[in-house]
Amino acid sequence: MARKFKVPDYEATLNTPILLKDALPQDHLARFVVEIISQLDLSKIYAGYAEKSGEAIAPECLLGLLFYGYANGIFSSLKLEKASYENLGFRYVAGGLHPDHDTIANFRQT
Repeated sequence: MARKFKVPDYEATLNTPILLKDALPQDHLARFVVEIISQLDLSKIYAGYAEKSGEAIAPECLLGLLFYGYANGIFSSLKLEKASYENLGFRYVAGGLHPDHDTIANFRQT
């Protein structure tokens, strides 16, 4: 007798809406990092931002990416940028933003 297989429907999967509040459990590390960052006084970091053209990425986003990245063993700015597109936890910590790896690296140096 031939065995039956469940065949994945990749097209339907690509069209599946994902709500991060449902995808990340309440006790997920990404939620913890965002909560901790929200309690920090970042006024000195904000004060260090120079007036330049264009919008700057908020320090909460960059600091959160660094903390969450370090906690997950990701230290490369390029890998952190990539993770902000591909990983739900990083996407949440970045608040839906995708900072360039140069921006992340420059922030780390300040």
